[in-house]
Amino acid sequence: MVLLFAVTAPAAAQHEHDRHGTAPDPSAPSGRMIVPMMRNPMLPGLRGVRPAVTPFLPGHGMDPTSLPFARPREIADLADGDTLALEAMLVRRRIAGKTFTMYGFNGQAPGPLIRVRRGATIRVRFTNRIDLPTTVHWHGIRLDNRFDGVPGLTQDPVQPGETFWYTIRFPDAGIYWYHPHVREDIQQDLGLYGNLLVRSERADYDNPVNREEVVMLDDLLIDGDGLVPYGQEAATFALMGRFGNVLLLNGEQRFERTYTAGEVVRFYLTDVSNTRSFNLAFGDAPIKLVGADIGRFEREMTVASVAIAPAQRYVVEVLFAQPGRYAITNRIQVVNHMAGHFVFHVDTLGVITVAPGRPDTSYARPFATLREDAEVMKEVAPYRRYLDRPADRELVLSVAVRDLPIQVMQFIAVDTIYRQPVEWTDPMADVNWLSTSQEVRWILRDPATGRENMDIAWRFRVGDVVKLRLRNDPDAFHPMHHPIHLHGQRFLVLARDGVPNENLVWKDTAVVPVGSTVDILLEVSNPGRWMLHCHIAEHLEAGMMMAFAVDAAP
Repeated sequence: MVLLFAVTAPAAAQHEHDRHGTAPDPSAPSGRMIVPMMRNPMLPGLRGVRPAVTPFLPGHGMDPTSLPFARPREIADLADGDTLALEAMLVRRRIAGKTFTMYGFNGQAPGPLIRVRRGATIRVRFTNRIDLPTTVHWHGIRLDNRFDGVPGLTQDPVQPGETFWYTIRFPDAGIYWYHPHVREDIQQDLGLYGNLLVRSERADYDNPVNREEVVMLDDLLIDGDGLVPYGQEAATFALMGRFGNVLLLNGEQRFERTYTAGEVVRFYLTDVSNTRSFNLAFGDAPIKLVGADIGRFEREMTVASVAIAPAQRYVVEVLFAQPGRYAITNRIQVVNHMAGHFVFHVDTLGVITVAPGRPDTSYARPFATLREDAEVMKEVAPYRRYLDRPADRELVLSVAVRDLPIQVMQFIAVDTIYRQPVEWTDPMADVNWLSTSQEVRWILRDPATGRENMDIAWRFRVGDVVKLRLRNDPDAFHPMHHPIHLHGQRFLVLARDGVPNENLVWKDTAVVPVGSTVDILLEVSNPGRWMLHCHIAEHLEAGMMMAFAVDAAP
């Protein structure tokens, strides 16, 4: 049973309205937040109420016409010892028929695609030319700790106009990405992200394909003629993260390609959105899942679609056997709490046109073979014995909320009657917008000590193998799934809710659905102080992070 009721604004709640502010602001959204598939009515008493932060948009006081338009991504092929100049800068971008001031690396959207060989070391001369302090985090790469890009832990923030040198070594083949680690909710959302593709030296590592595509999935929140402002003092949308209403592939609203019938295409997929998970399909074309964050699966699998959460990467191969048009779609099912029913929704993110003919070389036969990777199987085999071992450490994922308007608190209570394992979109965008990281505190709790977030003090040594249990508390005030990311190391997802994982792959980010328990096995290999955090950008800003120390081997 779903209970539906209207909420009025009691007089006792007026101070909450005062705190959140009702005065019109020309840089604030003109109306309510709209998520396309969820057009629920605004809660009574909340019209005109705004988040308790100063609105922020980039390039304040600048003439936007003086800024260059962002260029499409360029490829930077680098050899061992090469140097790359990388700049974070203000750019203009035209999206959904409107022009916005945003950010870009080297004036590109996405940033340059860096391609290197496993084992290479490169240097990056990074210069900050945006209007906020920033850093660059090299996501998923087991590099030297001092170059990990975490302010207050591995380096000071790079101030506007300053330069910082990064040295990056690449010990693992795979698909990675780079992004800021300062106010990710703003800077990453506005376009500061790019991919790194690390090639293996193994001749048999990749299957033969006709083409490759490197695709970054994102979204952007537009209200009226402008971007919905961010919070200057604290992140807005702190409950569920900032879901956009315009979906983007490689920074564009429409992804279009033309292939020839019979071609096999390898897609490297990265979800760079603040909070949105995608469920991708390529029309009715068959999909083969071959790799994830840090390398290949033990065994290739055929899948109907690819579910991918923020910060995750997947490598898939798709056979376009017949001529025609194949829609790249995001297929999701969500719950509408106000209406009391589920909604099935499909977004078209792009179209692939397959022309008649045949490729110069057909790879249909190897595509039909589900290959086992003997080297990966050999590498992970010793770790299977940890499956039945008790967890060495545990984290409970939860949330604490205070000082939100009473109507918001009551609506959240209704919204939580049904606890959806994964939130595919925002069913309460107006309410979510009002929540900031001043009122919402997302929590990592060590139940053995009671310590939370940055007060947790874990210490390991290189060579340790640590079984870590992540439990997402379904009884939290507003539970939500969390993509948990570990810096500087790699891990295996051993089991979910006690069900063993029979096909292992090295990962750096794992999703923990509401009410689920996920066991991961951490291979401790890299000394330093490293972050563990939720990769929903607003959850990170709302405190959902900790650091763990790794001592060098004796």
